[in-house]
Amino acid sequence: MLNVAILISGGGSNMLRLLEDMALPHPGHARLVLSNRPEAGGLARAQEMGVATEVLDHRPFGKDRASFETELYKILMAYEIDVICLAGFMRILGAEFVSAWRGRMLNIHPSLLPKYQGLHTHQRALAAGDALAGCSVHEVVPQLDAGPVLGQSEVPILPGDTAQDLADRVLAQEHLLYPKVLRTFLTRFEPLS
Repeated sequence: MLNVAILISGGGSNMLRLLEDMALPHPGHARLVLSNRPEAGGLARAQEMGVATEVLDHRPFGKDRASFETELYKILMAYEIDVICLAGFMRILGAEFVSAWRGRMLNIHPSLLPKYQGLHTHQRALAAGDALAGCSVHEVVPQLDAGPVLGQSEVPILPGDTAQDLADRVLAQEHLLYPKVLRTFLTRFEPLS
């Protein structure tokens, strides 16, 4: 069984769906939920489900991202983590850290990649006049939101949609897509030798 860490910064709705799926027969075990924000609501939800939690507040590190990531790596190693799932983790990770986890770190992104990498994806899709929006699960590589796409789910953009309307519909699809992709990914996963 593969040990999974889920990294969050907020309420953790995607984290919750991953934890619920891993509570069923699954190739992965939810070993850790970690947040860079002590006030993240998802921490209490993970604890209620019996999952270990850690906080590594990025703020004391200031602009020293390398030191933050060194501490993050130490925590992940202490929990013997095989695979990381970013689920609303609002920190850009450096190339050295990402490279160390290449092929072992997934992210959910609220657009149909390669469209709309980065932030404000729903507003950008509306401004472009797109007919479809959606979400993507991808492997994390040093370039932002540029890793291999492992799965996508589309939603229609309806007349009169606001960015929030679209965000709500996309989030519902994220909750279905991420657990499905993680399960498939772990079934095919080959640990590094």
